[in-house]
Amino acid sequence: MLRPEMEEKGQGQKSKKYQSMSQEIGLIDGSVHSFVKRSGRITEGQRRAIESLGPKYIIPYSDKFLVTETLFPQIKPIILEIGFGSGQATWRIAKERPEFNYLGIEVYAPGVGRLIMDLELHVIENVRILQQDAITVLKHMIAPASLAGIHVFYPDPWPKKRHHKRRLMQYPIVCLMAQKLIQGGYLYCVTDIEEYACFAKDSLDACSLLENVYGSFAPHQQWRPETRFENLAKEAGSEPFELFYKKN
Repeated sequence: MLRPEMEEKGQGQKSKKYQSMSQEIGLIDGSVHSFVKRSGRITEGQRRAIESLGPKYIIPYSDKFLVTETLFPQIKPIILEIGFGSGQATWRIAKERPEFNYLGIEVYAPGVGRLIMDLELHVIENVRILQQDAITVLKHMIAPASLAGIHVFYPDPWPKKRHHKRRLMQYPIVCLMAQKLIQGGYLYCVTDIEEYACFAKDSLDACSLLENVYGSFAPHQQWRPETRFENLAKEAGSEPFELFYKKN
């Protein structure tokens, strides 16, 4: 739940932050990215998984909206996850909530290879992968009012002020996400950085298409697994801040 001092601080800076967010259009026009390109260390197993099983799981880029009915063995409501990392939460949620299909976005090859390996190991058929920039995917591949939910778990907080233009959870991007949700669809964001949590909450509150389900910060959703990364953060004294909104 939101602490009183955080609520006061967030409300006091809302108009200033909103004005700043409104001007940050770099992610929308493609002149700025929410990630930096890095090669990363990929294992031989991850490389083989991408080479041999990539055609099964990875959806090629297209500048046309996806025909989602053809992507999965069964037609189900679709959840989009932006930046799944190593995919440990992704495959667990897909296994525990099989009533949905899942599209996962991740640009880094090691994470893509790791998730493919886990999908094969656990025989999970309701996940597909987009190895592309999330904003490009949202703009060109995801049709309006086509998603039942969006997951954004531990996005890069870009803590330096000069890098705030790279933050994913800024107002223009949040509104783009909201446009892709069906009525009643949800947007679920989690971070362990207090300042970024307030920044994201301001963005979400400013989007008229979305409503805060809990009125403040949300409790932990029991179906979201706590990953090794999250447990390590908790051991270091960082607690997650969760935001759960639905489309009006």
